[in-house]
Amino acid sequence: MDAARTDAVRPGVWVDFDRAEWARLRAATPLTLDDDDLDELRGLNTALDLDEVTDIYLPLSRLLNLYVAATQNLHRVADVFLGGPADKVPFVIGIAGSVAVGKSTTARVLQALLSRWPDHPRVELVTTDGFLKPNRQLQAEGLMDRKGFPESYDQRRLVDFVAAVKSGEDDVDVPVYSHLTYDIQPDADETLRRPDILILEGLNVLQTGMGSSRAFVSDFFDVSIYVDADPDDIRRWYRDRFLTLRRTAFADPRSYFRRYADLDEDEARRVSNDIWDRINGPNLELNIAPTRTRADVILTKGPDHGVDRVQLRKI
Repeated sequence: MDAARTDAVRPGVWVDFDRAEWARLRAATPLTLDDDDLDELRGLNTALDLDEVTDIYLPLSRLLNLYVAATQNLHRVADVFLGGPADKVPFVIGIAGSVAVGKSTTARVLQALLSRWPDHPRVELVTTDGFLKPNRQLQAEGLMDRKGFPESYDQRRLVDFVAAVKSGEDDVDVPVYSHLTYDIQPDADETLRRPDILILEGLNVLQTGMGSSRAFVSDFFDVSIYVDADPDDIRRWYRDRFLTLRRTAFADPRSYFRRYADLDEDEARRVSNDIWDRINGPNLELNIAPTRTRADVILTKGPDHGVDRVQLRKI
């Protein structure tokens, strides 16, 4: 076990639950999703069934709902102290983890569940992909092979975006990223309008020290979640996803990765392993995994992509 994993279960700092123990914390939280909903929420090559939702995500949604209520009460107290009218402040959740670990599925499931709680129906999900620098800038800076590393993001814009949402601005623009073209879509910004909850999902959301900004994106989080797994499992999941994309999205003539669509399976495996070993693996080891113990909740997956342990930060 590496140092980061040892720190994550240090007695006194974390409460550690196995799956059965965590599932009991669901209490009476109702299951508001069905199999048809899961078909839309499930990520590529990611195992997700109603048992997973019931055992893992219903207790987590209950915890987050309690956090939202407590945070709103805290803001109301501050408003009373300052003598101003009570103003609803968006609750911000950060979700971090490696490429291919399933954090996007986690984010979508939580968005679906939290939007069904009566007190906060407007739950928006934003990924940090939109805050990557455009390809032309990455190419000029020699960073195309470091896409996803801290230096490949427009950190200042990301921090300004979360700060604007958290401060209650009415309309906040969000840049849009295309996985088909592997680039930012120019002049395609979307507008976020005062959500009750913002879920921000990405590789870099718990990192510090990027760029020259004095603030970090995690400074604006009310709760943060890290989706974890053994690196060997994540590498295998990445390879399996690559092989699936080779037969699907990569075959689109518009795809940036069209050149991979015609690879045979052995060559595709070699290429996916090479990409992992040169880019995604080092990024996980150097930049992503070290942020694990900064999270409030750690969801640890087993080899089958199901969550088998949950750690909850006490202090």
